[in-house]
Amino acid sequence: MKEKVILFDLDGTLLPMDNDEFTRGYFKLLAAKLAPLGYPDAKALVAGVWAGTAAMVKNDGSRPNCEAFWETFAGLFPQYVPAHRAVTDDFYAHEFEGAKAFTGENPLAKPLVDGLKAAGHTVVLATNPIFPKIGVETRLRWIGLSSSDFALVTTYENMSCSKPNPAYFTAIAKRLGVDPTDCLMVGNNVDEDAVAAGKAGMETVLVTDCLINENNADLAGFRTASFAELSEILSSV
Repeated sequence: MKEKVILFDLDGTLLPMDNDEFTRGYFKLLAAKLAPLGYPDAKALVAGVWAGTAAMVKNDGSRPNCEAFWETFAGLFPQYVPAHRAVTDDFYAHEFEGAKAFTGENPLAKPLVDGLKAAGHTVVLATNPIFPKIGVETRLRWIGLSSSDFALVTTYENMSCSKPNPAYFTAIAKRLGVDPTDCLMVGNNVDEDAVAAGKAGMETVLVTDCLINENNADLAGFRTASFAELSEILSSV
């Protein structure tokens, strides 16, 4: 069996969740953390976070995603000072733990990752790089994993583009020194994972447990599987 680079999405793939439910719960926790710093209007704060997220999605590779986010966010809130970024990092290390209540369990995640590495594959956490590293680490803990389990973990500090830009996937391949055709992306979002990675030249598998198919694409053209079926499918790549 040829060694392959296996990329995994996190939210909705390794970590089961309803994305809308998770986002609502997580933003409520974030708003409570930042309110004492001069952000009493939760709706305005959430709109600002979404604006910063949009800036990361549109990022063209010219700067880290974190810079795109904070420049946009700071431009919307006169009360912002750089020290507030440290407060958000503290949030992701502590209060963000409460967002676990808005996710599911996946006891199959760690055995699958461990098994793929034992088989000689390189395993990457290709989560959309719109969270700080500490926020990714927190979510990984919920399924018994950590960044040390992966050859690369994409975060808003170390990436300069985001899903659904195919350049995000080609950047990962380049960083690892491999061709995209030697990579397989496993995700739950038709557009952000399967279509975008496919455009970059990667093979793909769509996990259907928490499938996101916003444009109602015909799934006949995609390889699909439940998470429970992944181990058998990936054993033959």
